[in-house]
Amino acid sequence: MIITGMAHFESVCKNKLVEWYNKRHEEDPMSNPQIYIDNVFVVWSCKTLQNYKALLSTTVSGDGIYAEYTFNGDKQELYEDVYGKITNTCHTVE
Repeated sequence: MIITGMAHFESVCKNKLVEWYNKRHEEDPMSNPQIYIDNVFVVWSCKTLQNYKALLSTTVSGDGIYAEYTFNGDKQELYEDVYGKITNTCHTVE
């Protein structure tokens, strides 16, 4: 895999998240709806030396999906970590 710039990297990441999400939909159609590229957005991304990193999420209400993509420029490899929200707690005191 060769990444040609930040826009290309973000596009690859969005497509990989859609792929991952829709594979889960195929396995259990009642768990989540199928999504498209328009349902994915980049929360944060950066490039340091030859490496890229991006954090992405979906517009699907309540799914709690958060994905992290890291591209290792030395090995030309893309790593994918997908997380789900466990809790959402408000703390007002220390």
